[in-house]
Amino acid sequence: MQTLTDRIILITGASSGIGAATARELAARGATVVLGARRTERLDALVAEIVAAGGRAQARALDVVSPDDMQAFADHALAVYGRIDAIVNNAGVMPLSPLSALKRDEWDRMIDVNLRGVLHGIAAVLPTMERQGFGHVVNVASIGAHRVFPTSAVYCATKYAVWALSEGLRQETDRLRVTVVSPGTTTSELADTITHTGAAEGMRDFRRITIAPEAVARAIAYAMEQPADVDVSEVVVRPVASPY
Repeated sequence: MQTLTDRIILITGASSGIGAATARELAARGATVVLGARRTERLDALVAEIVAAGGRAQARALDVVSPDDMQAFADHALAVYGRIDAIVNNAGVMPLSPLSALKRDEWDRMIDVNLRGVLHGIAAVLPTMERQGFGHVVNVASIGAHRVFPTSAVYCATKYAVWALSEGLRQETDRLRVTVVSPGTTTSELADTITHTGAAEGMRDFRRITIAPEAVARAIAYAMEQPADVDVSEVVVRPVASPY
């Protein structure tokens, strides 16, 4: 097993939920975490918390929808630390609705954040990692990458795509490790973006049983701490009592 001491790890969507929990977990294990999100006030508070606990962290405003913004985020980390050991592509949105509601703007937002955001993260670090000869790309998908539910067709489509991207990248490189993490129902703010009344009510019932985001963070850390020649390609993490 490897330790995470002094690893330089980028995390997107780090202002809450799985992203924030992952930042705390990896920093506690010795990594230097570079945190990106749009809500910079939350990032600053998280950095202060990590530093007060003896960890190393810094934050930068990031909108993963913008390829230029994503590249600047990665370039900043590279300029400061000289390398990028890993990226956790975690940013995501979940405004569920039935297709018949025709919420095209919300479809576009999910495609932009959940799919293009991951692509932008990969593109921002891939040349550096290939040049280094090492690196770890962790893409956060969902149980929705394995099963489709009513009102979640577009969301699940983006998460199936994240799974496919991860597997494709794994097959295309013999230098990098690639992990896709698929959480089941997890305590977070993700469902707060649902504007369709029926979908929101259904999600409240769906999320009666959840796991804490720290459980997903520990799964990410587990994949990262494996020996350098071991790739944990996929992890599904869900509540024991979940039927999904």
